[in-house]
Amino acid sequence: MLSKIIRNLLLDPRIKDSSLDRDGVDLLRVHSEIIKSKTMIRHIFQEFYDLCIELDKAYFDGSGKVVELGSGVSFIKETDPHIITSDIKDYKGVDIVVDAQNMQFEDNEIHAFYGINCFHHFPEPKKFFNELIRTLKPSAGAIIIEPYYGFFSDVIYKKVHEDEFYDKKQLLWETGQNINQYMTGANQALSYLIFKRDRRYFEESFPELEIVHTTVINNYMRYLVSGGVNFKQMLPDFTEGTLKSIEKILTPFNKVFALHHVVVLKKKGND
Repeated sequence: MLSKIIRNLLLDPRIKDSSLDRDGVDLLRVHSEIIKSKTMIRHIFQEFYDLCIELDKAYFDGSGKVVELGSGVSFIKETDPHIITSDIKDYKGVDIVVDAQNMQFEDNEIHAFYGINCFHHFPEPKKFFNELIRTLKPSAGAIIIEPYYGFFSDVIYKKVHEDEFYDKKQLLWETGQNINQYMTGANQALSYLIFKRDRRYFEESFPELEIVHTTVINNYMRYLVSGGVNFKQMLPDFTEGTLKSIEKILTPFNKVFALHHVVVLKKKGND
């Protein structure tokens, strides 16, 4: 009860609007307003974009089309205008409408997919993996940034959203969302289920895909203080440098405090 009261106090008033369609473009419109007004969260998303590009260069061979999935209000094109933005919702500023579980791309066409906080919204992730195998070039891959599954994230993610849930004990990967539930009903622990708990099953089911890199992301304190795209910012922007320094000092404890991690999947090359 107390956590719900605190959550409602911290929730951005625009998100509280009862008429807001959380599975429609209205939510994206509000998120766009919020992210434009908050320097700290913009800097965090810029770090996510930079990380995707850095890992792409480090792990994937060749070149070609790069597609961001679940772009929503992304501003990644400010970093690289050649990146194709996409979303399942037809929203202004998004280049193309793409269902990640049934993509319109040709076989072996894509060099890289980037996905930031979108993977856990895929109701049938096995279809997504099959699409990666089909559409990616050999030695190309996908970079997925998702909610982490450590001690602190276990506490936070169980309390933060009413429209999503966090369940590390969910038996199946599928959540039962229908095609119109783009945002609600998602399990934020999906990346844990697949890439940690059921990693062996994933590797046996999709031998064409290899997990080549996983790591936690060290911006948890600033992300929490910024309020993300749903909550009020708790400290002024001038504290950002101090928060970043504290994160650096606490680096040995990243796996305890992290809120996000990154998983790099690579399609095996031709033998």
